[in-house]
Amino acid sequence: MKIKYSTPINSKDECNDERAATCEFRAQLPLLVEELVHSCFTHDSFEHINADPLPSREKAIDLLERCQDLLFPGYFRHQDTDQINLAYRIGLEVSGLYDRLTTEITHAIRHECVRHQKSCQHCEHQGKEKAFAFVKSLATIRQVLATDVRAAYAGDPAVSSYDEIIFCYPGIMAIMVYRIAHRLYELEIPILPRIMTEHAHSLTGIDIHPGAEIGNSFFIDHGTGVVIGQTCHIGKQVKIYQGVTLGALSLKHDEAGNLDRQSKRHPTLEDNVTVYAGTTILGGATVIGKNSVVGGNVWLTKSIPPNSKVLLNPPELIIK
Repeated sequence: MKIKYSTPINSKDECNDERAATCEFRAQLPLLVEELVHSCFTHDSFEHINADPLPSREKAIDLLERCQDLLFPGYFRHQDTDQINLAYRIGLEVSGLYDRLTTEITHAIRHECVRHQKSCQHCEHQGKEKAFAFVKSLATIRQVLATDVRAAYAGDPAVSSYDEIIFCYPGIMAIMVYRIAHRLYELEIPILPRIMTEHAHSLTGIDIHPGAEIGNSFFIDHGTGVVIGQTCHIGKQVKIYQGVTLGALSLKHDEAGNLDRQSKRHPTLEDNVTVYAGTTILGGATVIGKNSVVGGNVWLTKSIPPNSKVLLNPPELIIK
């Protein structure tokens, strides 16, 4: 079969045209750079120029991994840990964690100080002091996380072992990061706790604000789409399923029109409450009494007494 070719294109002329167009566009780039630089100094955009460094997102993730190795030794990066090298491993991890955490806390405090023109906060001393206070809390965090793992095992018949929960469950991952970030939040360290919980949010689909107060033996089953707001109070032995929102009602403003950031905006769940999938509970004055069960797809904006069950009427199904 004879192949017919279309009229050939002068590739040399075409290349010259492309080079000329490229040069023309490149010649305009300095004007675009000048425009971008100018926009950095207007009130219509945000910049972080001439400011002290913020905590590093990458280093915050590294801190979480170091904490994970200390909270669940032998499970993750150092699976060859045994009784002989345990003290050595923990010593190395604690020392490295303390040094790196001191640096990131110092960055966070100094940034707030300079950015908001505060008086000297003695950033480096605070960084060392708060890093030490956090490391001192790790044993307690381990004990609380152990209750969370046991709650997951007791509440999910699909799981075969504690190891499976620690390795696989997004709920435990999100709770672990929350408990780390919450301790940093209690120490009044800016920015860093939120970087950590938003990292867990991106990995698991579970959004827990580090300011929430959550008791022991907390279990999130499945987890995707769970939202727990900053001023939530959650008691012990609480279990919630995927798609649950513990959120705020319409936001309040003060007399000057500024958003009210201080009042309690999110609900309280007392001990031994279960909330099933897809339910939304809103409002700072909303209290779900202890030992209560809230069924799936419920919308609640008022309190219910202890030992209650809240269920929707069965929908009318049409089967053809």
